[in-house]
Amino acid sequence: MKTLKVVLFGLALSLSLQSGHLLAAYEYNTVPGDDAQYRQCKSYSMTRWEGGGELSPISGQSKAEAFCTCLWNETPEDFRGDLAKFSETDAGRALDKVCSKYSNWGD
Repeated sequence: MKTLKVVLFGLALSLSLQSGHLLAAYEYNTVPGDDAQYRQCKSYSMTRWEGGGELSPISGQSKAEAFCTCLWNETPEDFRGDLAKFSETDAGRALDKVCSKYSNWGD
């Protein structure tokens, strides 16, 4: 029975990835409102790139908020740097792609 569940989960995941709906349906943990890293990310994102104030696919979040929420959740707990600036580095490039897609912001 456990094998059947694993197979069914794998099929569902495969179909979701192929149709592109998995990412849109997923929402990250809510960032605490007083988090300095998150506020810094939103501020930098809104002044650095166009369209950050537009609505994202995530209910109640702008594209900048969704982008920074994704970055905040995807970086390690001990990361203390600037989230948005990190996304512009070679090391953060893959994460930038994930979070741009999550927020529907970018190319």
